[in-house]
Amino acid sequence: MSQNRSSNQLVVPQATAALDQMKFEVAQELGISIPQDGYYGNMATRDAGSLGGYITRKLVQIAEQSLAGQYK
Repeated sequence: MSQNRSSNQLVVPQATAALDQMKFEVAQELGISIPQDGYYGNMATRDAGSLGGYITRKLVQIAEQSLAGQYK
């Protein structure tokens, strides 16, 4: 697992592995290579932004589907 220097904290710490897996899947879909050493400093800002934005869209879509299924 890469070192995380972010001050953000996960609400569910057990979700780390699932989020990392999603990050790699999304990067592969977008054709962005994830640094093997976990250091994102050499990654283009545009690529990092695209990756984060796409992950956010997917998470919102998953939440919407989950809520729609609960209320039907």
